[in-house]
Amino acid sequence: MIAIIDYGLGNVRAFANVYHNLNIPVIIARKEDNLKEATKLLLPGVGSFDYAMQRLNDSGMREVIDRKVMVDKIPVLGICVGMQMLAKSSEEGALPGLGWINGEVKKFVLPAGFSAMRIPHMGWNTIQPVRVGGLLDGMDNESRFYFLHSYYFICSDPYHVIATTAYDGDFESAVNAGNVYGVQFHPEKSHQWGIRLLENFAKI
Repeated sequence: MIAIIDYGLGNVRAFANVYHNLNIPVIIARKEDNLKEATKLLLPGVGSFDYAMQRLNDSGMREVIDRKVMVDKIPVLGICVGMQMLAKSSEEGALPGLGWINGEVKKFVLPAGFSAMRIPHMGWNTIQPVRVGGLLDGMDNESRFYFLHSYYFICSDPYHVIATTAYDGDFESAVNAGNVYGVQFHPEKSHQWGIRLLENFAKI
């Protein structure tokens, strides 16, 4: 059973609709009891890092989520700010992250002078898979996803990077360390590519 963690941030209903259309059972978890039968976790997120961390910390679910991920080792997928929360820290705030992947979150700094790039990085962009299979099964350099973010993840161990995206240089758009996965883009807004990725996660 995939539990979509609802701590007040992220379009949880969009994820649930994708899985319902795929005939994959999900539950929207708003309290600790909803997580008892979970064998996978989906952690969406939007907005600022500290606000998202505080909402999760105040949700009453943090302890059981940590246990399921770090002790029971069930797969978890962080999305957008949910991916950034997997890190130890973020330049966007002062609160510690979940620390499930050794890394930090930095703000985009674009070159001075003329640049076609803008912050936030918003809209459609392709990914370049570093490792095939698993979460990115069926993905290639033509796979397109919807992005909306001003900060990006940096893994301490490059092996944990499974896809990059070009935006005035490459940044890490998908990561994986053991049972912990993260994507910077929004699969729920990314048509067939996003549906395939969410289906892949269900098969992990």
